[in-house]
Amino acid sequence: MKLGEIARQLNCDLRGSADLEITGVAGIEEAKEDEVTFVSNPKYLSKIQSTQAGAIILSPEAPDTPTATLVSDNPYLAFARAIELFYRPPKPPPGIHPTATVAESAKLGENYCIGANTVIGEGVTLGDNAILHPNVVLYPQSEIGNDFLAHSHSIVREHCRIGDRVILQNGAVVGADGFGFAPDGEKHYYKIVQSGIVVLEDDVEMGAHSCIDRATVGETRVKTGTKIDNLVQIGHGSLVGQHTILASQVGLAGSTRIGDHVTLAGQVGVAGHLVIGDRVTATAQTGIARSVEEGKIISGSPEMESGLWKRNYLLMHELPQLVRTVKGLEQEVAELRKKLPSDRTDN
Repeated sequence: MKLGEIARQLNCDLRGSADLEITGVAGIEEAKEDEVTFVSNPKYLSKIQSTQAGAIILSPEAPDTPTATLVSDNPYLAFARAIELFYRPPKPPPGIHPTATVAESAKLGENYCIGANTVIGEGVTLGDNAILHPNVVLYPQSEIGNDFLAHSHSIVREHCRIGDRVILQNGAVVGADGFGFAPDGEKHYYKIVQSGIVVLEDDVEMGAHSCIDRATVGETRVKTGTKIDNLVQIGHGSLVGQHTILASQVGLAGSTRIGDHVTLAGQVGVAGHLVIGDRVTATAQTGIARSVEEGKIISGSPEMESGLWKRNYLLMHELPQLVRTVKGLEQEVAELRKKLPSDRTDN
């Protein structure tokens, strides 16, 4: 593809030859003379002088470079769109694979691709442009909007509702039973029927082997635009706000309330029945044991303000020397006591 055409499709200003032939995209250190790369983080700007890339996507503030440049206010986003120009992910052929099982009562939209061994249950509603890779299962009475993409072995359980442009990565499970058991007084546990549902609003993506549990009663809901990484667990009856990020191995106990534009980094755990306000950021491995006000940045387990956690962390490295100092002082005091007159008493 000519660089000029790439610039047009990405809505970038072009500095350099529009006739340069580009065959793909790559990172700045790996890119070749027929590939386009990008720099969005200022600390990597020095690499633009040594890259072998044929073209670079840069911000307007970036320094001049002899390499052809695509100027964008958001180089990272432009690069993400450039990838789409050269890579088309595979999808099943149009129609229904002969080995798929589709209930007669299911209602399918237009332009669907349903892969091998897929199962679509009774009363399912599936919107237009659906792509279901092999071995996807849609339980009875589930409702799914347009432009649904389900990778192999993902599952949508009964009665769950999914909006438009939702993506399920491999092994994602929407609507598994919540972890609900009632002790019977004899050291046994009685399973509580999980009669509620899961609702995923528009533009939600679930990572591989992530699980969102159905509510005991009512619903578990993930709001518009939220992105869920691999191996994330959302407990029954929880509510996750709009455009929130849940990174790998995040765990939310039941009835958690997460606000809008929240970021929970990897391995963050949240106890049940807590409220996490809008725009909260929890750094990796934070353990949240109490509700958090909006706008806070927290770290540690149990959680605390991130700046305080960093200071405490640095002080931990001084503890061994502090212990040695205290022991040395104790020894000096003990030696001084031995030298005091024997008839002197302490006050």
